[in-house]
Amino acid sequence: MTTIISNSKLTAAIKHAGAELFSLKNNDNKEFIWEGNPDFWGKHSPVLFPIVGTLKNNTYTINNISYHLPRHGFARDMEFNLVSKTDESAVFSIQSNAESLKVYPFEFELQIIYTLIDSQLDIQYKVINKNDSKMPFSIGAHPAIALPENFENYALEFEKQESLKYSLLENDLISNKTKQLETKENQIALNYQLFENDALIFKSLESNSLTILENNKPYVKVDFADFPSLGIWTKENAPFICIEPWFGYSDTDENSGNLFGKEGIITLDANQTFNSKFSIEIL
Repeated sequence: MTTIISNSKLTAAIKHAGAELFSLKNNDNKEFIWEGNPDFWGKHSPVLFPIVGTLKNNTYTINNISYHLPRHGFARDMEFNLVSKTDESAVFSIQSNAESLKVYPFEFELQIIYTLIDSQLDIQYKVINKNDSKMPFSIGAHPAIALPENFENYALEFEKQESLKYSLLENDLISNKTKQLETKENQIALNYQLFENDALIFKSLESNSLTILENNKPYVKVDFADFPSLGIWTKENAPFICIEPWFGYSDTDENSGNLFGKEGIITLDANQTFNSKFSIEIL
């Protein structure tokens, strides 16, 4: 099933499977979300919960009991319920169940709220801890922005001038190696060589947003002010770029496995609610 929302400038389409955004078009019917061709990558904009990235040995512990979770968790594979809808917004929800409790022993509700405002799509995450004890989790976005022209015609312009130091992945885990991206006027010209070691992972940034430039002109802006970390990723020769706001990231090789002690994890108090939001603006 799918749900469509629209306003005077944009139309967004969301699958109930994973509450995944798979289309965002303007009035000229121009598509800004990657089509999901499996020859490159068969997703569009999956939601990452209750972990972001990869666990060491795909395993973690709670109270000395081991559990297994695949990369990026399970929310993207669950069927969401449509809770409410207006012309310009839609609220989706999943709740813990017998299957989720086998791999993540916490009672929760995850809501994803899509709202169109002018030329912008807001995507809000609401995580509700339904336990009488603390709940550890990560959450992140993975939207793939379609790039219809040659990849080298695009650049990323960061909001602020800053040192763009990123962490390198080894065997899907965060290594202790870092690299520095050289910028010119806060911009990075895109090329596939940037991603030869997988995603660029920024544990922290000064910028709250970045703008994708197409032939030096603003194309799409992603605002991630609520999120401390960011991933940027594509596949070799693929016509998309993923701008990924994150709370959390992959384990390091030295990780103890205790989910409460995982670097970048959120610990939500009993019966409390976590909120965060990012936006995709068509320029």
